[in-house]
Amino acid sequence: MTPLIELRDGTKSYRGVHAVKDVNFDLLPGEVHALLGENGAGKSTLTKMIAGVVDPTAGEIYLEGKRVEMRSPADALSRGIAMVYQETSLVPSLSVAQNIYLTDQQHFHRLRGLYIAGQQFLQSLNFNVDPTALVQSLGAGQKQMVEIARAVHHQAKVIIFDEPTATLTPEEKHQFFSLVKRLRLRGVSIVFISHALEEALAISDRITILRDGELVLTAPTAELDREKIVQAMVGRALTEELYGTAERDIRKPGKKILSVQNLSMNNIVRNTSFSVFAGQVTGMFGLIGSGRTEAAKIIAGVDKRDFFHGGQIRLDGQPVRYRVPRPAVKDGIIYVTEDRKQEGFFETMSISENLYMGALAGGVTKSKTVNMREMKEIAQTWTEALSVRAINNDARVIELSGGNQQKVVIAKALVQKPRLIIFDEPTRGVDVGAIAEIHQLIHQLAEDGVAVLMISSYLPEVMKISDRILVCRQGRIVEELDGSEADEAMIMYAAVH
Repeated sequence: MTPLIELRDGTKSYRGVHAVKDVNFDLLPGEVHALLGENGAGKSTLTKMIAGVVDPTAGEIYLEGKRVEMRSPADALSRGIAMVYQETSLVPSLSVAQNIYLTDQQHFHRLRGLYIAGQQFLQSLNFNVDPTALVQSLGAGQKQMVEIARAVHHQAKVIIFDEPTATLTPEEKHQFFSLVKRLRLRGVSIVFISHALEEALAISDRITILRDGELVLTAPTAELDREKIVQAMVGRALTEELYGTAERDIRKPGKKILSVQNLSMNNIVRNTSFSVFAGQVTGMFGLIGSGRTEAAKIIAGVDKRDFFHGGQIRLDGQPVRYRVPRPAVKDGIIYVTEDRKQEGFFETMSISENLYMGALAGGVTKSKTVNMREMKEIAQTWTEALSVRAINNDARVIELSGGNQQKVVIAKALVQKPRLIIFDEPTRGVDVGAIAEIHQLIHQLAEDGVAVLMISSYLPEVMKISDRILVCRQGRIVEELDGSEADEAMIMYAAVH
């Protein structure tokens, strides 16, 4: 069978460093081809060459057996190749329907017809999104649905999905996998990039694995299992402890750092109460829309609780009310956002500058003005501590892989020396090796006496590192469980019933 897309000896270099080197990759008609690898392995770079986003330094691209040059994403789209990006590329100030039909001039200026068409199209995909809503008002999961809908609307022959399920709920993931099956039946070929290995094994026909920008293997999915994939990705076998099955001791609570009573905000957070203790990891689980992120943002001063009957927050027993994050940071409360691109870093600044901004915000620098020597020392310390992979510390954060961007965001928070740190989806879009590193870092913070509140949608993660587990539903904490006694069925039952 002639491949629909073929990349021969694809190479992309930045400043003389190979992001992808001599990779051969092909995609067959009607095939789901999973592309796996650690952060920085070259997955996104490879697919962006195919989608016309970046120009190959060397190599050739063939479409249905004929050599082509993808000069731009629009050129690739005109040839039937669409890409759904890990970080959404939607226009925030336009509505959902306007984003879907952005290049369709026939519909774009007729709003009533546009919204009717958008409603029907979204319903055909089983996506529960309001076509009239502004994209900037949507959550991360709904934005991802709009990205997927836009790609499907273009009736592409090839759709590249870069981490499409990272922000979706279990029900939304089920809908997405059903959509992939329907697309395959229509003859659409799909490239599926994901760090969720179980999803890749379940949905793909073939799997290609990259490591350090080079091809490690391509094989039918039926010949692989999780252990073989992980060993190929990281170059070593991983222990059961990395998978989160190893038993561990539950830490006892220390001093009560935070106490929240009857916290409320616009019916999103409703009379929720809980406490966080020093030297413990308090896990918070709940489906998207359960109010867990909003509660965390109120505590950190990012969002404001209701003025009347909004509840009370106590830090070390003293009532606090933060209207902006700055006084919260000064008091040692740090929030690590789930949306790293929009809220986590300054994309036009370097790694060093981002980390130094964190140090300045936390008041932990030795000087009141910018000190270049101190900036380099801070960057060197934290990039080594978190194993941030980059050409050097002067590289812009936007140039890093998603997982390394996440490490920079975490380092920027830790440099502020928090007493209470709130992690919101700390391992979203992060590879298996880096997940273990971040989990170990969270454990170490608790061992050092820091109070840790970790929000996660991934149950195995919550169960692996939490000493206490809070389950959130419809804006309230509905259950508190001991980390040694909770199981997945128990937690999920509390989250949905």
